[in-house]
Amino acid sequence: MAGIAVVGSVNMDLVIRTPHLPASVETVIGGGFITVPGGKGANQACAAARLGGTVRMLARVGADPFGEQLLANLIENDLITDDVRQVESAPTGVAVIVVHAGDNSIVIDPGANHRVTAEDVRAFSAHIQSADIVLVQLEVPLEVVDETVRVANETGTPVLLNPAPAARLSSATLSGVTYLTPNEGEAALLAGRAADESSELEAIVKDLRQLGVQTVCVTLGERGIAYTTADGSLERRAAHRVEAVDTTAAGDVFNGALAVALTEGRAFEEAVAFAQKAAAISVTRAGAGPSIPSRVEVDRFHSEPA
Repeated sequence: MAGIAVVGSVNMDLVIRTPHLPASVETVIGGGFITVPGGKGANQACAAARLGGTVRMLARVGADPFGEQLLANLIENDLITDDVRQVESAPTGVAVIVVHAGDNSIVIDPGANHRVTAEDVRAFSAHIQSADIVLVQLEVPLEVVDETVRVANETGTPVLLNPAPAARLSSATLSGVTYLTPNEGEAALLAGRAADESSELEAIVKDLRQLGVQTVCVTLGERGIAYTTADGSLERRAAHRVEAVDTTAAGDVFNGALAVALTEGRAFEEAVAFAQKAAAISVTRAGAGPSIPSRVEVDRFHSEPA
């Protein structure tokens, strides 16, 4: 069984569908409001667990009803939750998600997610050391991300960093990343380029490699992915043809699945192919947590590339 340590966020997603995304000062009548367990850390951890990984998570939730529900959800998904704790000093994180025609717009209040500290990571270090890979995102404080990468490098554990939501990271942290999975905008920001340069993908990836990232895998939405091969060249894989319902957790499912495949010893090309299948299934379903497929579904999935 794959051993995956996750340091990340846990949110309650407040989701509503709308006929179009609202413009400034516009009120839109939507419908179908639901609350769904989410947070990039939790989504990726649950995806990894549902796809066959043994997953231990470091996170914080509030001492409130949302926190209790989310902790119960992690347990139901077979995560090891000894290091997921409720805090009195902040409410549980929430994400307000507006969904239209398969696309979404998201606003996050981090809440208790910003109560995770670098000291918590150091206390978690034995679990990072014993893991086959550590998975981290940017919905926790950046000093927590920095410390996670530092501890992993000290203990020899590979790091899979999904740099979302977009933020600048130090060169020291980037140089300690084994696998980096940005979208185009995130990749441009990390490489120190303007957003309008995001189309210069080869140059951006080269910059990230020069900063010390071992493997870069850029997610391109419906256009698929582009990733660096062993010789440093850029390989592209088309996305699968599916009818998108909700893309909210597609990236999270991709990262959780990628972590599992890598810890199973698959070559990177095989690992990303597995992760693409999982992500393709997820976009055909509404919600974050509920969209995560099972291992059986991914293994049986067949679709023509777009």
